[in-house]
Amino acid sequence: MELVGADRARYFIPTAICMYLSALCIVLIVTSAFLVNLQKAVAVATAGVFGLLLSAGLGLLFWRAQRLELRYRRVSTSSDAHSNFKLVSAAAQRAGWRVLREEPGRRLDAQACGSILNVGERITVQFCDSDVLVASICDPTVGFSLVGRRHCAEHRDLVRRAVLGVQTDAVEPQGGGP
Repeated sequence: MELVGADRARYFIPTAICMYLSALCIVLIVTSAFLVNLQKAVAVATAGVFGLLLSAGLGLLFWRAQRLELRYRRVSTSSDAHSNFKLVSAAAQRAGWRVLREEPGRRLDAQACGSILNVGERITVQFCDSDVLVASICDPTVGFSLVGRRHCAEHRDLVRRAVLGVQTDAVEPQGGGP
């Protein structure tokens, strides 16, 4: 999934804050070299190194998790792109998603209903022949959140169930017992 402009900046704010704190720790380490008292210089440098390791590690963890969330998940089906599009579009309407962009048979961009404080998660579905590519991210205006990640997983699962549900229904017997 591709974020542009302000949405990209807002989504990666937690990572940017951690990198800012890392830069402050580097300044602290450099400043410790100019302290006259050796004991204070070592204490300040040690605190700077600890802060640098902690904030850089946390920033890397956030960045990695956010990059993973932006990746598309592939769902292989036996249906064509237009049939899959219709199934996903119907599932999106049932789920109450607000469709932002719609290219029948190619792409569907939607936003889940949010709460008072946020807009909702973003869902992008692309259709390539019989494959369906789905990505969902937390609301970029709120930033990265664990609750949002859980909701995103639910949205991806809804798309997966929508396109695979036709195959499951077609295989199950329709009649009564033996």
